[in-house]
Amino acid sequence: MALRDTSLPEPSGPARCGTAPPLDPTDRGRLLAGAHHDPHALLGAHVVPEGVVFRALRPFARAVSVVVDGERRALASEGEGLFSGVLPLAGIPSYTLLVSYEDGEQEVEDPYRFLPSLGDLDLHLIREGRHEQLWKALGAEPMTHQGVTGTRFTVWAPNAQGVRVATDFTYWDGTAFPMRSLGAAGVWELFLPGVAEGTRYKFEIHSRHGHRFLKADPMARHAEVPPDTASVVHSSQYEWGDEEWMAHRGDVPVHVAPFSVYEVHLPSWRPGLTYRELAEVLPAYVNDLGFTHVELMPVAHHPFSGSWGYQVTGFYAPMARLGTPDDFKFLVDALHRAGLGVIMDWVPAHFPKDDWALARFDGEPLYEPGDDRRAEHPDWGTYEFDFGRVEVRNFLVANAVYWCEEFHIDGLRVDAVASMLYLDYSRDSGQWTPNVFGGREDLDAVAFLREMNATVYRRAPGVVTIAEESTAWDGVTRPTDSGGLGFGLKWNMGWMHDSLGYMEHEPVHRKYHHHEMTFSMVYAYSENYVLPISHDEVVHGKQALVSKMPGDWWQQRANHRAYLGFMWAHPGKQLLFMGQEFAQGAEWSEPDGPDWWLLDPAYGAEPDHRGVRDLVRDLNSAYRAAPALWQRDTDPGGFRWVAGDAAEDNVFAFLRYAADGTPLLAVSNFSPVVRHDYRIWVPEDGPVWEETLNTDAAKYGGGDVTNPGPLKPEDDGIRITLPPLATVWLTPYPC
Repeated sequence: MALRDTSLPEPSGPARCGTAPPLDPTDRGRLLAGAHHDPHALLGAHVVPEGVVFRALRPFARAVSVVVDGERRALASEGEGLFSGVLPLAGIPSYTLLVSYEDGEQEVEDPYRFLPSLGDLDLHLIREGRHEQLWKALGAEPMTHQGVTGTRFTVWAPNAQGVRVATDFTYWDGTAFPMRSLGAAGVWELFLPGVAEGTRYKFEIHSRHGHRFLKADPMARHAEVPPDTASVVHSSQYEWGDEEWMAHRGDVPVHVAPFSVYEVHLPSWRPGLTYRELAEVLPAYVNDLGFTHVELMPVAHHPFSGSWGYQVTGFYAPMARLGTPDDFKFLVDALHRAGLGVIMDWVPAHFPKDDWALARFDGEPLYEPGDDRRAEHPDWGTYEFDFGRVEVRNFLVANAVYWCEEFHIDGLRVDAVASMLYLDYSRDSGQWTPNVFGGREDLDAVAFLREMNATVYRRAPGVVTIAEESTAWDGVTRPTDSGGLGFGLKWNMGWMHDSLGYMEHEPVHRKYHHHEMTFSMVYAYSENYVLPISHDEVVHGKQALVSKMPGDWWQQRANHRAYLGFMWAHPGKQLLFMGQEFAQGAEWSEPDGPDWWLLDPAYGAEPDHRGVRDLVRDLNSAYRAAPALWQRDTDPGGFRWVAGDAAEDNVFAFLRYAADGTPLLAVSNFSPVVRHDYRIWVPEDGPVWEETLNTDAAKYGGGDVTNPGPLKPEDDGIRITLPPLATVWLTPYPC
């Protein structure tokens, strides 16, 4: 608390207040124990028949005086930090408190003279679970209240007997600052004058079972760097410079726009860099490679770095290891000014059991269900959210809005959606209870996801939500008003699993698995898809993308390049995890990050890794220049198989069409042999073709088997040379 020394003159003689009526013993006991619901009724100034009674709770103070109109009157000690007295006044005056400690004297405002700083509308919306800007009502909010600057502290803890604010300047003892209950909403509030940005704090909860414990603020907008666990008062001072980006990001719907995503784990992309230091290098690197978006693995505050961000304790605070919330805004701003969208992984499926965080927050199950069978997430040793409780749904829906509105996030990739949708997810018989219709669907989770998507799309135009959903749930990307979940896009986990399974086979065996590459087109238009080669596919013994490929090093790289060419041409948006853009051979390591030395000739790096990176750059460039590859991603008329049954040859060929009918022909040869004069069917009345991208080009590290001249259709086909383990793109030859 910001306190100031005072030099008020000592009174010329004894100047003491009259004796105050004693507190009711029960009230006194509850107040001192931190279990009173209305400390403002006991502390502060109140009119009594004798005048105005002043009562202050100042533990460790030697003396307390009340100062009215510059005149100081001493309060009598009632013991245990309580001081009181009566002045013969007709009404409550403006006053301050003069508190004497062993090391000096301080003049302070009395927190208990202030009216509630949270309005009735806020409380009504919180109780109804419909406060879409919840972060402006709960948490720590620096403000000016009744003409005094300070910080309003509010917290939802409906089962608590009492709540107090504990801070760094009280040495984590909350005795001096009990909060008041604001009624049926379950919200506790206290305005603390003089408390400024940077103050560390927690809430001291007194449960109805008589236990006391400290909890970090669920709505904290800033937090200490782990392993410290306190919340930090924060007021953003950031001035954005991305007005043009924000004004136009929704001009073209994502489904008919180029969408190529580079997935990044910020702490390990360049280990040791802060948000502001990353802003100097990340936008330039991603922009140079031609991606349209960056997807950030979870940025919300998490104490255990080994969780990669997926065990969140501070849902409203960017992780403090890399800087302040304003520093994170600086990074997002820099990405926007570089023309890059920012997607953030969002984790509403579960939260960890840390005793200082959300778990049993007010001494009871609050954010988690009361039924232990439903509360425990069987896969991760965490708690699931109680999606049936309106306040919990509000906490999460408002959180989604918060990142989009306060941090200008352009998209939310929602983690582990399948684990929310099914009551029996990873549970055996007897470990779950069917819904009211006897089914396995979690109807509360469905309602939450629909509400979240509808709210985000309404409040943040241009934002896209993306589901990581691994089952065949119907309508994940169907609008909510048509019975769907309302996501904009969904990760195509089936395509990822099948295509990687095909690629891992030796070419001689691939003909027996040909359907694994074609099956995706059976359901390609059932949802709006993203093709993900994410962090999940290059950890835990799964190997890096290039290391999944069979053959010697040359063949592995060739397979890698051919696969990327196939992926970029396939219907659906694409996502690639960091390190895979230059064919890193080692699995991703969270402490170490990508093997950047592979690109540096000074460390003996060979040009093959730089060649793969150059291919990714050219894939993105050609992709963005070819509307056929993105304008009709959700339209079956935008795709046509040319060779979908050439299993013996390990060849796949298909046409993609732009909205105006302009075609692009993609041909992949996943065998290690050159196929000369290979006939590919194309429409007889189609264009003359030219090769515009070949993953076997020498500049990418390939054998440079190319088709240098125009290719004219003859007898319903063209004759083409297919390089080994390569993908070729052809576009109409300009006349």
